Amino acid sequence: MRKFIFKLFCFLLPIITIAYSTDIFISNNLKKSNLYAHKEYATWNDILEGKVNAKVVIYGSSRAWVHINPTMIADSLNTTAYNLGIDGHSFWLQYLRHQLLLQNNKKPDLIIYSIDEFTLVKNPDLYNYEQFLPYMLWNTPIKKSTYSYNHFSLLDYCIPLLRYMGESNAVQTAVKMKKSKIINTARVRGYEGQELIWSKDLDEAKSRNVKIKAKIDSASVKLFENFIVDCAKNNIEVVFVYTPEYIEGQRLFENREEALNTFSSLSKKYNIKYFDFSKNFMCFNKIYFYNSLHLNKSGSELFTQQLIDSLIKSKISP
Repeated sequence: MRKFIFKLFCFLLPIITIAYSTDIFISNNLKKSNLYAHKEYATWNDILEGKVNAKVVIYGSSRAWVHINPTMIADSLNTTAYNLGIDGHSFWLQYLRHQLLLQNNKKPDLIIYSIDEFTLVKNPDLYNYEQFLPYMLWNTPIKKSTYSYNHFSLLDYCIPLLRYMGESNAVQTAVKMKKSKIINTARVRGYEGQELIWSKDLDEAKSRNVKIKAKIDSASVKLFENFIVDCAKNNIEVVFVYTPEYIEGQRLFENREEALNTFSSLSKKYNIKYFDFSKNFMCFNKIYFYNSLHLNKSGSELFTQQLIDSLIKSKISP
């Protein structure tokens, strides 16, 4: 029996060693890409490598990512700022970034939270799952936050190379990154202004009489409240910001008021400042947007300055 176990060990050891070494090679090179996984690797790298260390941090979805310029905030408030907006995801995975930020960086003094109709909605599918590939092996926080979505199995988090099976694009990207020089990311401190023109998405939605219902997830609400309480305990100030959204896009939501009333209630309950720009003059002019939900670059810079003015007027500063 002992001989069998020894032979089995001798057989498996080189396989495990090769698999683990190959996994490290793919992961370390894949996360150097500034194009794959919708350009999210640069931000994850800064979080996990302790390179954020900002006194002001912006949280939220793509509406945070493309709407709020941290460089303008840093320059105006004489501080440091970073944008942690994550494209296509609601609070469940925004909170993952918060956890990893506190684990690997100095805690911020101020969190500017960009909230919207989808913040407390939890979709079943793991959008842009490729962004987690280089980091998820034996990573407990990532496992806890992503396993409840449809995509990865439990074994993907603990067996080297398994999650890369069928991911030929990811593997090819990793090999290319090994051979090429790293190209600077388009994101600056997590932010990327979008120099895009107005799309036809809204017109198509209106022609099909599309109506959107944001289904509030009770577990996300509970987690969000825990987040607010923990921030207070850690002396981290939180402010809510509803960034500009084109007025006709707002009308597509069936239960928009219900979704946003949750944040009004939370702001009152926990004494959180809430800046609501949903009726701002920008919301009535397409020139500032590239679709109904997102500001273009010039619109985002104009809005960021308005946000800065509001923070100064309210005497909110790190």
